[in-house]
Amino acid sequence: MIKKILITGAAGFIGSHLSEKLHSKFKSSQFILYDKITYAANKIYLKNLLKKKNVKFIRDDILNFKSLENSLKNVDLAINVAAESHVDNSYGNSLIFTETNTLGTHFFLESCRKRGVKKIIHVSTDEVYGENLKKPFKEFQSLNPTNPYAASKAGGDMMVNAYKKSYKMNIITVRANNIYGTRQYPEKLISKSIYNFICNKKMTIHGRGNNYRFYLSVDDFCWGIIKIITTGKSGNIYNIASKKKYKITEVIKMIANYLNKSFKKNIKFVEDRPFNDKIYKINCNKLKKLSWKPKNNLEDDLPKICEWYKDNINLFKK
Repeated sequence: MIKKILITGAAGFIGSHLSEKLHSKFKSSQFILYDKITYAANKIYLKNLLKKKNVKFIRDDILNFKSLENSLKNVDLAINVAAESHVDNSYGNSLIFTETNTLGTHFFLESCRKRGVKKIIHVSTDEVYGENLKKPFKEFQSLNPTNPYAASKAGGDMMVNAYKKSYKMNIITVRANNIYGTRQYPEKLISKSIYNFICNKKMTIHGRGNNYRFYLSVDDFCWGIIKIITTGKSGNIYNIASKKKYKITEVIKMIANYLNKSFKKNIKFVEDRPFNDKIYKINCNKLKKLSWKPKNNLEDDLPKICEWYKDNINLFKK
């Protein structure tokens, strides 16, 4: 039985959805929701959970070692979702990414070690493998990050590997595709396109927009995490992948069509990133063997996501 669960980054886009799903699954567990509340997080996303007697919120930084260690007292399961995740920002201010994603992961792991946490889930990204034009990467393959964000996440993954080997800790790493859904700060492709079109602003596209990405529903991601918690093997790495790839321009066109905006009139092509991976492909057969598979798809989900942003646009207008 999991008596107590701690989630870092709990007030962010992914963290808040995951906190809700885990709370509905593990109803008798105590929850510690830990978040610094950066620009991309909001306690409003946790408003229903914070009313529950078995939920406690702690506002603090993952880099505050003493606070994190104290928060992990008697925790059975700790999940590290806290991260700086926007690739564009990592080119301009990469040190913050190393602090949160690499050093922050080290702080998290060391705090868990000192508190004797029985099970740990570390949330990474498919970008640590690097660009992939051939066969989808499997979990055992080498890391080859190509941007500062991915490198900072790979640094965290290396620290996880060291703690598994050196301290024999029960740590599972999760690497997923780009995740979409409600509550995402409007800086990523889907959320930013929706926000800009609603606010009558042009959407910028790097280069010619010919790169491809796989998009995974946040709901599918969360259920994948639950499968890994309940049936995943200690020390393993699990990829979580969606089925279909989309060209960047295809995604923006779908959003423009739903919001009745002219694609040509409402986009602006800008200089490409210093290095922009063509595509990330990962194999998730290992997770599928645990009876998981993606149930959602982007085309069907876009309308409800667009409507959520219409209803909650003021959250992002500061």
